[in-house]
Amino acid sequence: MQRAWYRPTQFKPFPADRPELKEEEDEEGMRKTVEYIESLIDACVNKGIPPNRIILGGFSQGAAISLLTDLTSAKYGGKLAGIVSLMGYLPLADGYKIQDLRAKCGLPPTQGEVPCFLARDKKDQLIPARIWEGTLKKLEEMGLNRSAMDIHEYDDLGHSISAPVLGDLCTWMQRVVPKLED
Repeated sequence: MQRAWYRPTQFKPFPADRPELKEEEDEEGMRKTVEYIESLIDACVNKGIPPNRIILGGFSQGAAISLLTDLTSAKYGGKLAGIVSLMGYLPLADGYKIQDLRAKCGLPPTQGEVPCFLARDKKDQLIPARIWEGTLKKLEEMGLNRSAMDIHEYDDLGHSISAPVLGDLCTWMQRVVPKLED
């Protein structure tokens, strides 16, 4: 039994030598997951929480879907307080897949300045450095300035999180979520 939000692909440290060996990403599964995440955000908004006080984040695949939701959601793309990516990556980053999804949703070609907390371990055995670097590059291509990205690289965690990661995340959250008005 596979316990994933979408069918994962096998990341390799180096790209496949032949294009036909490259696995396709589960775009349909990811779109359905983004729609589900939108429904969860809808529930929060319906309870009176404004989108600019909501942070969407996750670990590994959850991180991937959080980034994808911010970039492709017609309802909430660019409108949340922030996005958290812990030991994750940006899916569908090859070519113009994300731009095509944005166009289908009626979104502009590039994204706004939603703050992002991006964390990885330098020796993450599941997310190779080339995937991490490709994620940062694609986020910049999508219009997100490095100044909006709070980038953290850790040592000796592998594909996990630790107290220092959570401490850095809490500090970032205090900075990006607007204060409640009295």
